[in-house]
Amino acid sequence: MKRRNFISAAVSLGIAAHPFVRAWSKPWSYHNLKLAGPAKPVFIYNNWSAYDELSDNVPQTEKLAMRELAEIVRLKQSGVQIDYYVMDAFWFALWGGYRTWHKQHWPNGPGKWLATCKANNIKPGMWFSTNLIATHSGRFLEVIPEWKDSLGTDPNIMCMFDGGYLSHVAKTLQIWYDKGVRLFKFDFAYFEAVTPAMKAKYTKEEVLEKNKVAFMAMLQQFRKNNPDVLITGYNGFGGEMENTYSAFDHIKVDPRWMDTFDTLYCGDPRFSDVPMMNIWRSGDNYSDHQVSAYQAYGLPIRRIDNCAFMIGKTGTCYYRANHCWKGMLILELARGGWVNVYHGNLELLNNEDAKWFAKVQGIYHALQKQDSTVTFGSIPGKGQPYGFKSTSTNGTVCTVVNPSQQIANIVLPVDGATTPYILYADGGYIPVAEANILSLGPEQLVVIGYGEYANKKHFIGVDNTINIPLSIDKIDKTFSATAKNTIAGQVSPVGGKAIRIIMQQFGKSGLPYRSWPGAPPDGKKVSDVLVIKASQDGKELPLHIEYDKVIWSGLSWAAGELKHGTFDPDKPLNIQCITMEKDELNLKADVYAVGYA
Repeated sequence: MKRRNFISAAVSLGIAAHPFVRAWSKPWSYHNLKLAGPAKPVFIYNNWSAYDELSDNVPQTEKLAMRELAEIVRLKQSGVQIDYYVMDAFWFALWGGYRTWHKQHWPNGPGKWLATCKANNIKPGMWFSTNLIATHSGRFLEVIPEWKDSLGTDPNIMCMFDGGYLSHVAKTLQIWYDKGVRLFKFDFAYFEAVTPAMKAKYTKEEVLEKNKVAFMAMLQQFRKNNPDVLITGYNGFGGEMENTYSAFDHIKVDPRWMDTFDTLYCGDPRFSDVPMMNIWRSGDNYSDHQVSAYQAYGLPIRRIDNCAFMIGKTGTCYYRANHCWKGMLILELARGGWVNVYHGNLELLNNEDAKWFAKVQGIYHALQKQDSTVTFGSIPGKGQPYGFKSTSTNGTVCTVVNPSQQIANIVLPVDGATTPYILYADGGYIPVAEANILSLGPEQLVVIGYGEYANKKHFIGVDNTINIPLSIDKIDKTFSATAKNTIAGQVSPVGGKAIRIIMQQFGKSGLPYRSWPGAPPDGKKVSDVLVIKASQDGKELPLHIEYDKVIWSGLSWAAGELKHGTFDPDKPLNIQCITMEKDELNLKADVYAVGYA
C-alpha cells in the first residue's frame, strides 16, 4: 500500500489568486504564455524502475545511475534516439533542500553523471517533489531553515504562497540549470497545504488557488528566464488515474497547466479494469485508456505523456523484466505524445533488440512530427477494439488493439480503396487486412501500413513470445453463489481446446472493485486474494495464471487457463471463483474454449 498511498493527486479548483509576481498588472492574473509544449518530439530515459524506493527497497545509487547511462550510450550506437536522462526521485540529501545529493549513495555528488551526459550529447533532467516532503515511512526531506515558515498545518506538505519555500526552490532550479540540467520533472503536488498563519485567513478553496497560482507563476518565470527548459508534470495536477471506468465528462484538468508544463502525464503503468489472460496487454490497455481520458479533459494528444514504457526488476513495474516489451514500445510511440519516456533496466535489451527498437522508433518518430495522431474505435476501457492513426503526407499507420475475448473486426479510418500491409502482429492468430477492414484475435496488437508504409521496408515482425488463440468460443454457463464471495459452476470441456476462465469482482455500486494487497516487500500476491480453482473427479487441476504478482496499484479481475492435455475432455469441470476481500462483493465469471496453433 506504500506506493499507492504516496501517489495521491491533490484537488484542483479555481477561485482566488495570489500576487506572487509583483509585476502582475492584476492580482487575479497569471503569466499566460500560451506555450506550445515541446518544440518537437523528444525521447527521454528515466531511471525509475531500475531502482524503486516506494514499491520496493532498491535504492538509487551513483553506480546504478552510471550503469544505466552506459546502457544509453550502447543503445544510441545502434541508432536508438535518447535526448534526455532524468534522475528520478531520492537523488537528494535529507537536509539538502534539493541542493546537495544523497551523501551515502552519491559520495562525490553528480559531477561525473553530468559530465558524462554532456560528453554523449544527452541533456540531464531531475525530479522534484512539488511540495510533499514525507511518505508513510517518514520524511524524505527535512525542513531546512529557509523553508520553516512554509511548513503546513499538515507537516508533510509545504505551503507555496506563504513563507520562503517556493522562492528557495526557484533559486535551486536556476542553480541546476546553470550546471547543465535542462529537464525538470515535478511530482506530488498537494495544493491544500497551508501555514497556521494563513489557515484562518483563507477558505480551503482560496488556499488551493493561491498555491496553484504561486507555483504556476514560479515555473513560468523560470521558463521565461530559461526558454530551452522542458518542464513535465506528474501526480497532483488533475485527472483520474486509479481506474479505467470513470466517465470523462465530470473530471477536469485546469487548462492553465498547459501554460506551465510542456506535458502532463496520465498515470504510472498499471493494469486496466479490462481482464486479460496476458496481463501485460491489460497494462497497455490502461495507458491507451488514459490517453483517451486526458484528451477528453482537454489536452492535445502531443502534450500527453503516457509514461507507459517501463521495463525492470523492481516492484514498481511488477517485476516484469522485459516481458512483452515490443508491444509496449510500439504503443508508447503510437499514442502520439511528443514526450516519449523509457524507464528502467536498459541492460535487459540486447544489441539486436536495440536495432529493432531504433527501427520502430524511426517509423513513429517521422509520424509524430506530423502531429496528426488521432484515436479511433471504442474507448479502451470498454474492452472493445480501438486504435491510433498517424498520417504523413504519403501514408498512414494504424496501430490497433483488440482487448476483448473474441476474434473481432474493426473498420480502420482510411480510404477503403487503399492497399494495407501488416507491419507487426502478436504471434499466434494471423490477422487479416482487406482494404480498411481488419480482423484480429483476442487481446491482439496489430500495426497496419498504408501508402508509403505499405511495404516490407517498414515491416517490424511478429512477436512469437505472445501466443494469440486461433479460436475462442464462450461456453454458456451460469455461476451460482455457494458462500460469501464465492461462486461456482460446472462446465463441459470442448475436445482439443484449452479452457480460459475470466473472473471479475464488483462493489455494491456495480463498478469494478480493486483488491490492494500491498507492495513489496510485505504485500501479498493478488492471486492470494482473487482465486480461481478448477477440479475434475475431486482433484484440483493446474491452472496457468499471469496475475500472480505483488501489484501495488490493485487489480479487479483474475484470469487463468487450463491447458489442453491437463484434463479429461469427456468429463465435466468444476470451477470456483473466490475473493478473499472482507466486504461482500458481486462476482462474475466467464468461460471460453480456446484453440491454439
